[in-house]
Amino acid sequence: MAAVDMRDNLLGISWVDSGWVPILNPGNVLDYFSERSNPFYDRTCNNEVVKMQRLTLEHLNQMVGVEYILLHAQEPILYIIRKQQRQAPTQGGAVTVPLADYYIIAGVVYQAPDLGSVIGSRVLSAVHGIQSAFDEAMSYCRYHPSKGYWWHFKDQEEREKAKPKSKKKEEPSSLFQRQRVDMLLLDLRSKFPPTFYQPKPGEKPIPVEVKKEPEPPAETVKQEEREPATKTSAPAAPSKPPPEKRARLQ
Repeated sequence: MAAVDMRDNLLGISWVDSGWVPILNPGNVLDYFSERSNPFYDRTCNNEVVKMQRLTLEHLNQMVGVEYILLHAQEPILYIIRKQQRQAPTQGGAVTVPLADYYIIAGVVYQAPDLGSVIGSRVLSAVHGIQSAFDEAMSYCRYHPSKGYWWHFKDQEEREKAKPKSKKKEEPSSLFQRQRVDMLLLDLRSKFPPTFYQPKPGEKPIPVEVKKEPEPPAETVKQEEREPATKTSAPAAPSKPPPEKRARLQ
């Protein structure tokens, strides 16, 4: 039974013979399906017996066992073949049990899934998607005893890094800096006035006479340096000794 189940459950594969595709029609589609290289075909069926004995397909109604019939045809693209179990001949009341359906689209043979397989596949894919969503959500969850729970998304950091950073326009100087510089320039100008000035553009600069204060002679400078030295070298006044302690009379 296990071998039969594995053979019949071929939902993940397909089969095609390119030599038959241009000439497929309702009269030879069963012959195409009964090719030995077709994994969906059961060689122990009644169709194989009829084929070996060179009989017509009408003799299948008088036999008991597994058989293949053409259930629906939509030329030239779609053909549906059913695998069924015939339990009694036609004369005694034909009773057949469907086992599987196969559809041929543009010459490619597929096995049609049953209702249980469709529901199981959809439920499995839904559960897998939900589980993947929970796993991904848990990977972004962080916890710290002092902070508690929070979300840490890596994509958000990558997007922020990828965004071009807008450069702020830096001003050359502030109002405070300009005022201070102006004050320093005026101070320097008053201390060191220019020796030339130009009244109009294009004319030659006119020299400015700068009055220099006469420097004191070197002898007076030496005397000034000597005076503080003599003041510091003067002897200090003698300090008085501390008063003597006298014993008290009782």
